[in-house]
Amino acid sequence: MSDIPRDILTGALRRSSVKKHVAAIHVSGRLTLLQRKLSNVLLLNAYDLLGQQQTFQIDAKTLAMMVGYNSNDTDTLKQSLRGLAETVAEWDMLDDNGRQEWGVSALLSFATLKEGVCTYAYSPALAEKLRDPKVFALINLNIQRRFTSGHALALYENCYRFVRTGSTGWWPLDTFRRLMGVADSTYYEIYKHLNAKIIKPAVAEVNATSNIVIRAETRKRGRSVTDIRFLIEKNPQLAILDLDDGAGLRKGPIYARLIEIGISDRLARQWLSEHGEDEVERKLDYVAGQGGVRNAARYLAAALRDDYQETATPVAPSSERGARLGRIRDLVAARTPTQRDADKRLFQSRLSGPKRDDFERHGWMSALNHAEICAFWNDIVPDAFDGHDAAAP
Repeated sequence: MSDIPRDILTGALRRSSVKKHVAAIHVSGRLTLLQRKLSNVLLLNAYDLLGQQQTFQIDAKTLAMMVGYNSNDTDTLKQSLRGLAETVAEWDMLDDNGRQEWGVSALLSFATLKEGVCTYAYSPALAEKLRDPKVFALINLNIQRRFTSGHALALYENCYRFVRTGSTGWWPLDTFRRLMGVADSTYYEIYKHLNAKIIKPAVAEVNATSNIVIRAETRKRGRSVTDIRFLIEKNPQLAILDLDDGAGLRKGPIYARLIEIGISDRLARQWLSEHGEDEVERKLDYVAGQGGVRNAARYLAAALRDDYQETATPVAPSSERGARLGRIRDLVAARTPTQRDADKRLFQSRLSGPKRDDFERHGWMSALNHAEICAFWNDIVPDAFDGHDAAAP
């Protein structure tokens, strides 16, 4: 399965991974493969705003694309979202003062689908746990798309957070069966069945699919297996899939220049990942050379978005074309981030050759696609260009 096309996503969705709270990982064993993938993408989409807002939105087609399933199958999507709302998350951990805290919550407090947009929310208690920076594991979304078994993905999630220590530590078999979502099955109370149907296939898929290699070890009492642990090593053949969590980027001089002009840590790392250090440095130099710029951060964002060049000549704002470009900017700004992702992806899918290249370079300001862009927005917002002479330039 191909990787998620980052060039058609923006914001948090451009990341390669999602930070998952260990509590969420431990209680989601009963989820189907699709539900587990949806849970990760929904968390990725919401992560930056957890604690700041209560509800979140993502375009349904974008959601389907990121988990790799047929976007037209809304019944399956509804069923999977229903499953997330009906699945209980349970955590048992120490708080900041060393006191034991137990809690329980639905994975999603609600989810709706309306006009192609999925709106959802977490309970306040679970949202607080999900954004706790001390207890995160990083789950690579490009890797999760490759899994075909929910048990294998569950095992990967529960092992990956121990990659630095090299071992999960010993789990009682009852705990392991719960992590795999088979705690209620009497069939899997027999270790021979658990090993043949769950452990061996899941280990094989993790080793073949992911950026880690794991090996199971068991501990016995008498002749009965009582505990299991997994030894973990990085998979050198798939190490390229590992996420750089930003530690490397933060050491560079270009990152320092971005922070100096007021760019946030998250946005600085996002721009460096999207555009590369050389391109960001060129745009920083361009902005610095303009003189008298009141808001360097905003100007840099526009320079990166619209690929400002030293030789570029601004379009006269009084021209009809300039008026239409201004209207296009307004139309784009009025859309939600997930809608903008979907709009760009849909329009880009209609292009090929030089026109596609020009759109990738200049976005909605693409001169080569101006007539098609106007027609596209007219379809989305009827009479969008009334008074702006939206005929072909």
